Amino acid sequence: MIIIMKKVGLIINPIAGMGGRVGLKGTDGGEILEQARLLGAIPESQNRTLITIQKLLPIQEKIELITYPEEMGENIAKKCGFQPTIIGSISKGKTTREDTQKAAKDLLDLKIDLLLFAGGDGTARDIYDAIEDELVTLGIPTGVKIQSAVFARNPARAGELALSFLQKRTIRVREAEVMDIDEDSFRKGIVRAKLYGYLTIPYERAHVQSSKAGSPETENFAHQAIAEEIIENMETNYFYIVGPGTTTRAIMDKLQLANTLLGIDLIYDKKLIANDLNESKLTHYIQGKKAKLIITPIGGQGYILGRGNQQLSPDIIKKIGKDNIIVIATRNKINSLNGQPLLVDSGDKEVDELLCGYIGIITGYREKSIYRVTR
Repeated sequence: MIIIMKKVGLIINPIAGMGGRVGLKGTDGGEILEQARLLGAIPESQNRTLITIQKLLPIQEKIELITYPEEMGENIAKKCGFQPTIIGSISKGKTTREDTQKAAKDLLDLKIDLLLFAGGDGTARDIYDAIEDELVTLGIPTGVKIQSAVFARNPARAGELALSFLQKRTIRVREAEVMDIDEDSFRKGIVRAKLYGYLTIPYERAHVQSSKAGSPETENFAHQAIAEEIIENMETNYFYIVGPGTTTRAIMDKLQLANTLLGIDLIYDKKLIANDLNESKLTHYIQGKKAKLIITPIGGQGYILGRGNQQLSPDIIKKIGKDNIIVIATRNKINSLNGQPLLVDSGDKEVDELLCGYIGIITGYREKSIYRVTR
């Protein structure tokens, strides 16, 4: 019997996500990457890709895994037990976006059946620039900025969807948006998102994320009502960690405190302690103290952890505890999810499972809803 092998391409952006926990909101550019390393940033993409590739082990003998050398795919493929076909060449430890684009073009020439890539929005844009929509592609989310709809919900879902597609259990494909934002503006609290194009992805609603939806200008009154509810019920002797977003910003504005729209701020007794904290500094402040976390889901996607707030690491979530997490969202933001649950992708299975279940969401003054959280 002749077995027709499926060709699966794998591209890993080794530096994707390194800027998250250290509060740099991305790793685009050599200067920012060096700054991330000096702050003690640890690469995330290898371990997250490992979770995806392990899901393909049941069909290991039926696929040819084709990838680039070393940290761009070879290491993880072999760690999972595959004997990958290695193509191209890189300078170890010094990969660039040009390497990503060259790898994508080489895999296109090999007429692969599915391209898996690990990274964030910048990586998705590099893939699109190289091949446009000429391959079925699926993103493994490992970056800081993940507004594009080409990514799976989390690495495990990426592997499950890839397996289903390769086994022809998932045959539906669709075009999904490739979005990216300007990181320099992003670090200044300005979101300038742009649609760059579309990639074709295998599609199952439960496995892929939506593109981010912004807050309409008419949300201001709802933001103010939520802020009033939060401030009225703040407890003394608690640190309050305020996550990113326009919904949380209203709390800081009402308290007349400086805030970081896209970062993590800290207040105590309604006074500002510090702005734009990374994981290390936040840990320093709350170690051994009582703390609560105020966060809001990403509109249209529903993520409360793991997208744009990686400073809130699994260790910090464990210190705070589920009961001290306050989720806030306007009714319009909840409606934008179209019935889909809230999502967590912290990178730690124990933390994700801790947060799964049902959680209360403050939606206005004296208004609260119960909503499901899943991975």
